[in-house]
Amino acid sequence: MAAVSSVFRQGLFKGRVAVVTGGGTGIGQAIALELMYLGCSVVIASRKVERLQAAAQDMRTRILNSQQGNSKQSASAPTLSVMKCNIREELEVSQMLGRTLEEFGRVDFLVNNAGGQFLSAASSISEKGWKAVIDTNLTGTFLCCREAYNQWMKDNGGSIVNIIADMYKGFPSMSHTGAARAGVDNLTKSLSIEWADTGTRVNALAPGSSIYSETAVANYGNVDIFSQVKNMQPTKRLGTVEEISAAVCFLLSPAAAFISGETLYVDGGGRLYQTMWQIPDHKKSKAYTWKDDVTDSAQPQSGSNPDSKL
Repeated sequence: MAAVSSVFRQGLFKGRVAVVTGGGTGIGQAIALELMYLGCSVVIASRKVERLQAAAQDMRTRILNSQQGNSKQSASAPTLSVMKCNIREELEVSQMLGRTLEEFGRVDFLVNNAGGQFLSAASSISEKGWKAVIDTNLTGTFLCCREAYNQWMKDNGGSIVNIIADMYKGFPSMSHTGAARAGVDNLTKSLSIEWADTGTRVNALAPGSSIYSETAVANYGNVDIFSQVKNMQPTKRLGTVEEISAAVCFLLSPAAAFISGETLYVDGGGRLYQTMWQIPDHKKSKAYTWKDDVTDSAQPQSGSNPDSKL
């Protein structure tokens, strides 16, 4: 069982409380584990509470194993709490934040990591599928931000990190989540201004498609996709979930006290280099020249406007 560690000093987040949606697997689990290692009590929330509880037991064991030999730290081990929440449901989000406040008395950090999407050509996405992805990735993020702010951060300040995606060049084959994540990118900027006077910072973090996790492999069912991505990376390697969690911890930390409204890309420079999307050869893109602009020399027809042509 892999040990938990951090590049940051132990105790950095002692006494703090964080909510991490989708915190039981993949990137979300790594974020929750590192926050706990740094002394933060964490609430992980998800729709599937049984799976979440099993993950939580494993996470608690990993934290305890990482603290062996440090009796002082073990005595003040942070709490990990599990809460069922479908972030698409307004009432469930409100209740989840309310229960967090009842249990811990504060919510210093919110990490909106929960999301979902599926591979599909845009022309094949049904309205139901489109709404499901938008409601989860965009609306769900908004609801969590709003409730954390209204229930705690409005009067006490805090820090929010929204996990989005590397949609800098568009998102072919996942246009639904590209649209949703782009919306969250703009939402992040808007909230950072609206809530600045309360001491609430809001940032986003965009992992590249090169971040490897077993959860990602299971979701897309094709491990070979990572081999393709690796070859298109300037780093010529895949990223790790630990590299994402470290970046999130930085944005939550006092070191980022003067950073708000920003999106941090953690992609090894991949968005600047190449794309996996290949456009086949075709002859559908016709060039335009003035020779194509053939006009009728006859007088304008009755009722037409000779100046209407653009």
